[in-house]
Amino acid sequence: ADVIVKASGVGVFDELLEREVLSLRRPGNLIVFWDVDAPATLERVQTSERDPFRPLIGRYDLVFTYGGGQPVIDAYRALGARCCAPIYNALDPSTHHPVPPDSRFSGLLGFLGNRLPDRESRVREFFFRPAAAQPEGTFLLGGNGWDPQAGAPPNVRLLGHIYSRDHNAFNCSPRAVININRDSMARTGFSPPTRVFEAAGAGACLIVDAWEGIELFLEPDEEVLLAHTGEEVAAHLAFLDEGSARRMGQAALRRVLAHHTYSRRALEVEAMLEGR
Repeated sequence: ADVIVKASGVGVFDELLEREVLSLRRPGNLIVFWDVDAPATLERVQTSERDPFRPLIGRYDLVFTYGGGQPVIDAYRALGARCCAPIYNALDPSTHHPVPPDSRFSGLLGFLGNRLPDRESRVREFFFRPAAAQPEGTFLLGGNGWDPQAGAPPNVRLLGHIYSRDHNAFNCSPRAVININRDSMARTGFSPPTRVFEAAGAGACLIVDAWEGIELFLEPDEEVLLAHTGEEVAAHLAFLDEGSARRMGQAALRRVLAHHTYSRRALEVEAMLEGR
């Protein structure tokens, strides 16, 4: 192969693969490390000089990451990377697009995300807290792991797992949808999750927990609403009517179709590989 990619997070044989894939180098090929969770990898490597991946970083021809912006680039370069290039998540318009609203998912605000230890406190702040402040509104929580013991207010409907075939309907039916990052992604910034582009691609009015770099992808107050606290989420919901929510969703849809599709990301990857 001309390009051999070791992706992070494969599983039990990560250390073996990260070391041995480098033995496949020959004249004319490239060995690439593609980090799907750069904040977590960097936090691990930076806190342990004996981490087995640390001395290997500089031997890879190129490091791709799932986002992270300049902070991740600088961190990888400081660890010896020859070149680091973020390739951000994006939209596949053939799978995520506007559909008619579905009464199963009607409500004021929806959040789709599994219950994870490094996100639960942020869900309590950015979703449960505004739900408690607006008991007359219906809040929709989809994802694995959420149960009555999670502490959700009574106006939060626990929907369980939402199959991908229903993601468009989930994004198109409530007044707005919110994305809530995991702790490491929120700290690092410049790491838009796939769900941001999927929701925007469905024309949803999107609220995000504020993180550095969001303006590179969507324009605050025009294409996306930012919230630093649960109180700000509640304030956005109090302001939104159906017309303003629809206008913001349509603006976000136009932006991601023009600038943030996977076809465009593929061109970015090709440009990085050309001439190396």
